[in-house]
Amino acid sequence: MSLWEKALGAAFRLAELLAALMGLFILLVILAQVAGRYLGFVVPSALEMAGFATAGLIFLGLAPTLRAGGHIRVGLLLRRLPPGPRRVAESLSLGLGLLAALYAGLQAWLRVGESYRFGDLAPGLLPLPLWLPQTFLALGLTFFALALLEAFLRALKGVAP
Repeated sequence: MSLWEKALGAAFRLAELLAALMGLFILLVILAQVAGRYLGFVVPSALEMAGFATAGLIFLGLAPTLRAGGHIRVGLLLRRLPPGPRRVAESLSLGLGLLAALYAGLQAWLRVGESYRFGDLAPGLLPLPLWLPQTFLALGLTFFALALLEAFLRALKGVAP
């Protein structure tokens, strides 16, 4: 296993861990909110924090899900193609996906920087700096672009993604 493959594996494990932590955070926020109803206290901006964590969970889970083969694919079409055209179709779709993920990731990181520079805050009761939840989205898109790059390079070599 090359250093590149080890580094990618570690990056995707980090994405999985962060996504799992987001899921745990959502669980804890909702449990605190439920307990608060019975005990007479309010968790400020609980719904907003759970929403931010849900976005983080989804975007951080993109790369590990792609690597595990869990994303929806157009397998019906690909299975019917002969090996040569199948390789071209897979490479083309992965290449276009990679370009889209790179663009989205770049825009997400630009938004993180902009939110940090201007000191943007969430509009809820808890004045959370918006660059914090936006970072998880941008990080998830970056990991996803790396996973697409890996799959694209494998498709070019003729290895099934």
